[in-house]
Amino acid sequence: MGQWHGISRRKSTGGRRVLSRGKRSTEISSEKQFALIGEPKRKIYRKTGGNTLVRILSDNRCTVNEKGGKSSIVTITNVIKNDANPNYIRRNILTKGAVVETDKGHVKITSRPGHDGVLNGVVL
Repeated sequence: MGQWHGISRRKSTGGRRVLSRGKRSTEISSEKQFALIGEPKRKIYRKTGGNTLVRILSDNRCTVNEKGGKSSIVTITNVIKNDANPNYIRRNILTKGAVVETDKGHVKITSRPGHDGVLNGVVL
C-alpha cells in the first residue's frame, strides 16, 4: 500500500490548516516492494511524465564481473551479509551492497534491484 507524502492538516503549533483540496496522486508514493531470491519476476511502474520504472520482485540469477574483465551469469543461493538491515539477511532480501552466496563464491550486489531492474555484482 502506498504512503501519503502530502501537507499535514495540522500546523506546527497544533492549529488546524484549512485545505480546499484533497489528496493528489502525485503525493502518494509507490508501495514497498522488496527484491527476494526466487523465480525471476519483475514489475513495471508508471511514473510522472509517462516514464517507466522496472523493479525486481524476485530473481535467482546475477550478472557477475570478474577481475579479468569477464562477466558471467551465476545462481544466487542466499544472502550472507546486508548492511542496510540485519533483518534482510533472514528474509533473503536483495539490496545494493548485499553480499550473496553464489556458484562462484561471495558476490557483492552493485546495482539497485528496486530501481534498475537488473542484478549486477562483483566477486569478493
